Amino acid sequence: MHTRAPSRPGWGIFWMIVTGTLFVGVTALVKVLGPRIPAAEAAFLRYLLGLVFLIPMARSLLRLRMTRRMTGVFVARGMAHTLGVVLWFFAMARIPLADVTAMNYLSPIYVTLGAALFLGETLALRRVLAVVAALVGALIILRPGFREVGPGHLAMLFTAVFFGASYLLAKLASDDMPPSIVVGMLSITVTIGLAPLAIPVWVTPTLSELVILSGVACLATAGHYTMTLAFRAAPLSVTQPVTFLQLVWAVLLGAVFFGEGVDPFVILGGLVIVGAVSFISWREAMLKRKAVTPVFHQTKS
Repeated sequence: MHTRAPSRPGWGIFWMIVTGTLFVGVTALVKVLGPRIPAAEAAFLRYLLGLVFLIPMARSLLRLRMTRRMTGVFVARGMAHTLGVVLWFFAMARIPLADVTAMNYLSPIYVTLGAALFLGETLALRRVLAVVAALVGALIILRPGFREVGPGHLAMLFTAVFFGASYLLAKLASDDMPPSIVVGMLSITVTIGLAPLAIPVWVTPTLSELVILSGVACLATAGHYTMTLAFRAAPLSVTQPVTFLQLVWAVLLGAVFFGEGVDPFVILGGLVIVGAVSFISWREAMLKRKAVTPVFHQTKS
């Protein structure tokens, strides 16, 4: 009989801080990469280079036998994640790090809505209020009518939608498949999905650009691993609020290394969104239900 590992909140917080640092490193490297390489090509190269991490599970993937339903789930998830990744790379080259990081927090909110619409999840009044609060946070960040809302900000809004769809499909896949297969199939389907988008806009990358994208793949993979360690060590109600530190690191990184100003409205909006997501996670823990709403996830990249 499987017994649940004891909760270790200190380690959970530690690993989530490490995760946030790694994911902010991902955004910084993509920022350094700049817009010369088209978003679709940059995303394709990141995933192509990341396939090396699938070598240890190659035998399991080759022996995998899937039903038609599960094949459809993996293909649909690959398509949704492909679009989300392209939009994320597009936004990263055009808007401040803090804006990207803060708006990434919207993904779990879209997952909450999607779970209610498509998976039969109950959308209680408290959840509705949390969703409304998160959307208010997004408006605080964007401030339409008070500042220019550019293509990068619009791209991030849709990025969160597509990543939210990807997480919902991951929930369906994880009911029947082990986590390693779910992650491996995502890498494969997204690489395949990005190829036809990257080839028409192909720009030959320099060696330094390939090194940067290899670094993105390494940091993102390490971030997913440490995030798994955090989830194993402590419940979401403990680890979720720590994700706000990612916004702090992004603000500092943008100000110190990229000359981006510190926008208090972005910080305030991000805090409102993280508070709403943390409340949803806390309610899940209190109700002792199987969490359907995944925690914020930068795997976006």
